[in-house]
Amino acid sequence: MSGREQFTVGVARWCATHPWRAVVGWVVFLALCVGAGAAAGTNKGKFEDFWVGEAGRAEAMAQHSGLTPAPQEDVLITSRGGPLDTRAARAAASAVEQRMERLPAVVSVAGPVASKDGGSLLVTVTLRGDKETAKTDVDALLAQTEAVRDAHPGLTIEQTGSASISNGVNDKQGTDLQRTEMISLPITFIILFVVFGTVLAAGIPLLLSVSAIGGAIGLYGLASWVFPDAGGAVISVVFMLGMAVGVDYSLFYLKRAREERERSGGTISHVAAVELAAATSGRAVVDSGLAVVLALGGLYVVDDVIFSSIATGAILATLVAVAASLTVLPALLAKLGPRMDGRKSRRAGRPGADGSRMWTAMLRPVMRRPLLTLMAGVAATAALALPALGMVMGTEGKETFPDSVPSVAAYDRLTEAYPARGIAHLVLVRADDAHADEARTGLRQLAARTQGDPLFAQDGPPKPVVSKDGRTALLRLPVPYTQNSDEAERSLTRVRDVLIPATVGRVDGAETAVSGETAGGVDYAAHQEGRLPWVIVLVSLTTLVIMYMAFRSVVLAVLGVALNVAAVAVSWGVLALVFQGTWAEGLLGFDSTGFVGSRNPLMIFTILVGLSTDYQIFVVSRIRERVRRGVPTREAVVEGIAGSASVVTSAAVIMVSVFVSFLFIDRIEMKQIAVGLTVAVLFDAIVLRALILPSAMALLGDRVWWPAKPERLREAAPAPAPVPSGAVPGAAARGDR
Repeated sequence: MSGREQFTVGVARWCATHPWRAVVGWVVFLALCVGAGAAAGTNKGKFEDFWVGEAGRAEAMAQHSGLTPAPQEDVLITSRGGPLDTRAARAAASAVEQRMERLPAVVSVAGPVASKDGGSLLVTVTLRGDKETAKTDVDALLAQTEAVRDAHPGLTIEQTGSASISNGVNDKQGTDLQRTEMISLPITFIILFVVFGTVLAAGIPLLLSVSAIGGAIGLYGLASWVFPDAGGAVISVVFMLGMAVGVDYSLFYLKRAREERERSGGTISHVAAVELAAATSGRAVVDSGLAVVLALGGLYVVDDVIFSSIATGAILATLVAVAASLTVLPALLAKLGPRMDGRKSRRAGRPGADGSRMWTAMLRPVMRRPLLTLMAGVAATAALALPALGMVMGTEGKETFPDSVPSVAAYDRLTEAYPARGIAHLVLVRADDAHADEARTGLRQLAARTQGDPLFAQDGPPKPVVSKDGRTALLRLPVPYTQNSDEAERSLTRVRDVLIPATVGRVDGAETAVSGETAGGVDYAAHQEGRLPWVIVLVSLTTLVIMYMAFRSVVLAVLGVALNVAAVAVSWGVLALVFQGTWAEGLLGFDSTGFVGSRNPLMIFTILVGLSTDYQIFVVSRIRERVRRGVPTREAVVEGIAGSASVVTSAAVIMVSVFVSFLFIDRIEMKQIAVGLTVAVLFDAIVLRALILPSAMALLGDRVWWPAKPERLREAAPAPAPVPSGAVPGAAARGDR
C-alpha cells in the first residue's frame, strides 16, 4: 500500500469509527473559516495592482503628479417622447444641481449642457476621492436623481458614470448568481437522486459542496491579505468550481463505497466499505485535487491581480472539497450508511454490478477498430478546435455590460448625444524643468492634429492639464467610438505611433505614455497573450508529473496531457465560433462583441486541465486496478471504462448543469466561460474518454504502462485489505455512536 493509500485509509478509518467527532470537527472547522474571514474582512486590490503595460505607466505618472481625473457622474435629461420641453428640462437640471451640491461627497456640479441636436441636457457631477470611494458615495447621488425623476414624470432622467455602472453591474451579477444557485442546486440534487436512489445519499454530496464553498469564501477573506481581492467574477468561480469538484469527489467516494458493498453481497459493514473506498477512490480524490490545485496555480504566473484572486478562491474551494471528501464524508457514510443504501445496494451480489453492460457494448466496436476510432476522434477534435486559430481577444468595457443595468443603458444614450463624454485616450508627458514648457507646447500641437480627424471626437481643441510642479501634463483626447471597436484601436495606434513621435515625442528627455479605456484593454490583452504560452507550458509539465506520479507511466502521462490540450482546444474553438459571430445571439441571449474576453482562454485552460486530469485519474485508476488483478490491458480498458462510466457520466452531467446555469448571468464574460466549460466537459466525457482514450490504449497495448510492465504491476498489487472488526453485518463498529 502506497503512502497516499495509507494516509487516505487511515483518515477514513478514524473518521468512520469516530463519526460524531469527525462531524463536529468539520462543523467547527467551517465555523472557524467563516468567522476568521468575517473578522479579517476582505483586502480589496488597489488601483496600482491593476496597472499593466504602457497604460499602467501612464496611470502611475498621473497618480504621482496628482493628475488622476476625479470621478464623475452624469445626469442625462431627455424627453419621454417628442421634442424636449426646454423649460421643464432646465427646471429638472436646476433641481439636480441644488440637490447634488448639498451632498458632502460632491466637489462641484457643472451644467446644464445642451446636446447639439437640442434633445438632451447634461449635468456633470464631480466627486471627491477616487474611483473606489466613489462606489461608496454614488448611492447618495442616485437617490437624489431618483427624487428629481419622481418630481418630473414627463422627463426621462438618468444617471450614469463609472461608479454607478460598476455598482449596477455587480449588483446585477449578484442577483443573477443567486438565481443560478436556485437553478443549479435543485437540478444537482435531482441528478444525484437518480444516481443513488435515496434522498439522503443525494443530499450529502450537495451539502458537502455547499459547505466547501462557504469554507472557501471564509478562507478567501484571510488569503486576500496576501493575494488582494479583485472582485468581479471571483465568487462566481468559487461557486462554479466548488460545486463541480465538491459533488464529483463525494460522488466518486460514495459510489465506490456502494460498489464494495454490492460486490461483497452486503457481507461487509459500511465501515469496511469506506476503508476499501478510501484505498481506491480516496487516493484518486487526493491525486485529482492536487492536479486541480496545481493547474489553477498556473494563473499566478500571469502576474495579474485578477487571476491571482481567482486562483486563490478556486484553489481554496478545491482544497476544502478534498478535505470534506476525506474526513466528514467517510464519517457520514459509516454512520448513515444503512439509510443511504438504495434498492440496488440491498440486492446481494447482483451479476454485472461491477460494470455497465451498455457501456461494454458501446466499447466493443471501439476496441475492434481502434485505429479508425482514433482517427475519427482526432478529426472531430480538429474540426471543433480549428476556429481557435482565428480567435480575437478583447477586454470588457461599458459597451459589453448588459443594458438591463439602468446606468449602462443611460451610458449608451449619453455617448450617442455627447460623443466626447465617452471613452478617451489620456496622454501623459513628464519632463524636467528645462523642457516642461516645450513638452506642453508639443501636447497642444498633438491636440491640434486631431482636429478634423474622424478618429477623434470634435468638441473643440482639447487643452492639457498641468500638475502643480509644472513637470507633468495630461491631455484628454475623446474618441466617438466604443472601447473595443476597430476605430478606437486605430485612433490609439495613431496617437502612440504617429502623433506622439511627431510632436511631444521630439522633446529631449520627455517621458510619454498613453492610458484610457482602449489603451488599458489593448495592453491588458497583450499581457495575457504574452503570458499564455508560459502558463500552458508550466501547467502541462505539472500535469505530466502528476500523471506519472499517479501511474508511474510516461506514456499515460503524455496521453493525459494530450487529452487535456484537446479538450482546451475544442473549448477555445467553440468560443470563437459562437461569440465572434452573431448566429447564436438569440439562442444564448447575448449581443456579440466580435471577440472573446482576454481573461477567458487562460481561465478556461487552467480549470479544464484540472477537471480533465480529474477524469483521467479516476478512469485510468479503474483500468489499472484490473491490470493489477491480472486482467489483460485490452480487457481492463473495457472493464475499467465501463465500470466507471456511470460515475463519470453522472459527474459530467452535474458539471454541465452547474456550468449551464451560468448562462443565466446577464454578462457576456460569464456566458463565455459557461459555454467553454460546458462544451469541453461534454466533449471530454463523450469523445475523449469514450473514444480516443480506449482506442489509444488498445493500440498501445501493454506499452501504455511503460516503463512498468503489466506483470510487475500484478506482482506489486497489494493483498486484499483485512476486514476490520465490526465488518460483519450486525457487528457494532467501535467509537462514537
